[in-house]
Amino acid sequence: MDLHWLKPLLGRSAPFTTVYLDATHDDATGAADVQSRWKVLRRQLEHDGSPTQVLALLDELVARPTHAVGPHGRVLVADAREVLVDRLLTEPPAQSTAACGPVPLLLPAARAADEATRFLLVELNRQGADLTWTDGAGPLGVDSEAVEGDHDEMHKVQGGGWAHRRWQQRVQDSWERNVDVVAADLDRQVTERKPELVVLTGDVRAVALLKDAVGQEVREVLVEVPGGSRAEGVNEAAFHERLDAVLTEYRARRREAVLDRFRQEQGREEEAVTSLADVVAVLQRGQVSELVLGEPPAGSPGRLADRQLWVGDGPLELTLGKDDLATIGVADGARQMPADVALVRAAVGQDAGLTFADEGAVDLVDGVGALLRWSDESTPRESVLSQSADSGRIHNVI
Repeated sequence: MDLHWLKPLLGRSAPFTTVYLDATHDDATGAADVQSRWKVLRRQLEHDGSPTQVLALLDELVARPTHAVGPHGRVLVADAREVLVDRLLTEPPAQSTAACGPVPLLLPAARAADEATRFLLVELNRQGADLTWTDGAGPLGVDSEAVEGDHDEMHKVQGGGWAHRRWQQRVQDSWERNVDVVAADLDRQVTERKPELVVLTGDVRAVALLKDAVGQEVREVLVEVPGGSRAEGVNEAAFHERLDAVLTEYRARRREAVLDRFRQEQGREEEAVTSLADVVAVLQRGQVSELVLGEPPAGSPGRLADRQLWVGDGPLELTLGKDDLATIGVADGARQMPADVALVRAAVGQDAGLTFADEGAVDLVDGVGALLRWSDESTPRESVLSQSADSGRIHNVI
């Protein structure tokens, strides 16, 4: 999953304030419930020493409606002066939490990437379309625009005769030309902005015409979800339920595609590594295309929970031990950091993605692995101990 939106956190000064909030507010008391949850978290942050100006900014942001439908969460991360991350989550946290400390709590923010999909919603009728973009920051974004055709013979009528058939043909031509306008704009925008999915809904006839009119790049990411409309009065709850199902299925396929590639590369002992030591080694060299973190069973802290790494000021400056920092040229700024935070920080620093793997989905030593952009003779190689009941490995560094 793309982590580019975490880049504003790199190179920033502590303390970091992280808020992980149930932001659901559908019914009449929902907004008050969100504020009540926030007040509890705010008192905790005051006790932890979160800067006064940061708390004031968070007060303002939390008070703003999210415009999201249904249960959802929100993650906000600030440095010593400003809020740097404000992200919606498709699922609310089981318990709202907040903390202020020397490092941001990156995993809640990273999980937002795993739960999100960058998609374009196209609500189509015979005059044009409404386009709504989301960057993955929630169920629907607020970046919307309308694309209108300029042909206005819209309605076929019952009747017969040559004049009537000519009128019917003019109406058909108008539909097709208006759809062509939408298709051309859609082709351009998809090429420029690269959504993961284009979700198409609306008038059945116009939808069929558009599917034939768009180019190959749009067709490769196009999925039709019936039940939406540009007009008022549709059953929005039913449509959003169908949309959520489509997005959930897509995210499962996206995750499985990464894990399947990890299994293949691991089996070939080529562009995949596992174990904390080996992942640190390839992160130092900027080799990682996708970091893979194991998701522990519910209630379990996970294998990285108590592990610490030593880091320098740069995101790729990370080692297992303090003395190892000198070997990679780090003379100043040495400090310890929780392993999961240091790993995600390094992944963000080299434009790598992140995928979470359920327990047992792939073979991960220490609960961590990585897919690589490239490998060479110095890349760590794993030889799996077959028939072993533990997670030990022989690491052959060539």
